[in-house]
Amino acid sequence: MASEIRDISLAEGGLRKIEWVRRNCPLLTTLKEEFSQTKPFAGQKIALSIHLEAKTAYLCEVLQAGGAEVFATGSNPLSTQDDVVAALVTEGIEVHAWHAISDEDYMRCIDDVLSVGPTLIIIGGCEETTTGIIRLEAMNREGKLRFPMVRVNNAQMKHFFDNRYGTGQSVWNGINRATNLVVAGKIAVVAGYGWCGKGVAMRAKGLGARVIVTEIDPIKAIEAIMDGFDVMPMAEAAKLGDFFITVTGCEKVIDEEDFYNMKDGAICCNAGHFDCEVDMAWLRANAVETADMRENIVGYKLENGNWIYVLGEGRLVNLACGDGHPAEIMDMSFAIQALSAKYLVEHQGKLTEMLMDVPDEVDYDVAHKKLAFMGKAIDTLTPEQEKYLFESGI
Repeated sequence: MASEIRDISLAEGGLRKIEWVRRNCPLLTTLKEEFSQTKPFAGQKIALSIHLEAKTAYLCEVLQAGGAEVFATGSNPLSTQDDVVAALVTEGIEVHAWHAISDEDYMRCIDDVLSVGPTLIIIGGCEETTTGIIRLEAMNREGKLRFPMVRVNNAQMKHFFDNRYGTGQSVWNGINRATNLVVAGKIAVVAGYGWCGKGVAMRAKGLGARVIVTEIDPIKAIEAIMDGFDVMPMAEAAKLGDFFITVTGCEKVIDEEDFYNMKDGAICCNAGHFDCEVDMAWLRANAVETADMRENIVGYKLENGNWIYVLGEGRLVNLACGDGHPAEIMDMSFAIQALSAKYLVEHQGKLTEMLMDVPDEVDYDVAHKKLAFMGKAIDTLTPEQEKYLFESGI
């Protein structure tokens, strides 16, 4: 089956983007060189449903270097970059995706990629998002998982850095690019204080915002307070905020009541998962007027006369309005992805769990390599210290 993309002539720009990523991802580059020699994916067909931008494109190239036939489609209608997918096609990777794809074509492209009979998502697969893992865990409880899945997001080298520092920076990159407004002196409401929410709140504080956190978990709420942030229900925070960022993975985190409580000109965006965290269906059905304000900003006028501005159609703001996480962050996450895929191939037919964590040896191997690339070293235990810890039961 041939690739289905918007415009192959855009490839030159995409290749430049991928080259920039390559220069800033030493872990992936090292893996690509290793895989080119060892070919761990020889004979494998690997399918990816992923945000198609330069960093994910480089992951595709790394897997291809390992001997795999690679087939890719998008995981968000607004996160696909057409120049990058054109570049991938020139590299011999089959892609079915384009920016601002319709829902119907989006699902068809996923089916087209599955129709090639990929061996990785039959041998097993890897999931690197928090919300994706929540759904996998539900499937596993119900006995619906048909093949092993690796919880890449649970790896320390993924969620400690990708979710916190990657999301924190890329969300505000997207907001700033879309709005061109100052953050300092404003009130930022962050819904959800998981690892992603921690990063978003931390970066908002660094930009000079006063931060309010909303939570359903009392422990995380106390953590947010101890970190220096105010905590209150969304119904109260809605009256105060200038920027609203949802980072929960749930639906209707900001709903009808909240919209009517917001001040005129409030800005809403989502950094969690789907476009239901900010209740876009209600806004579209009930706004008395809509207007395109800037690229990636739509205004919705309510019956009370107030305007609510939504970034990136309520989809992931860091990708719909930006370039996603920084390259150095994704270098770690995608190294975990690639090595987890290698682990699945090497243990084909031997895995008994349908849902598993990244092996500790993979996590620590990536950490040691990344530390070396950062030009830093750490201490090691002496034999006497190892003996002491072992005998102490630590």
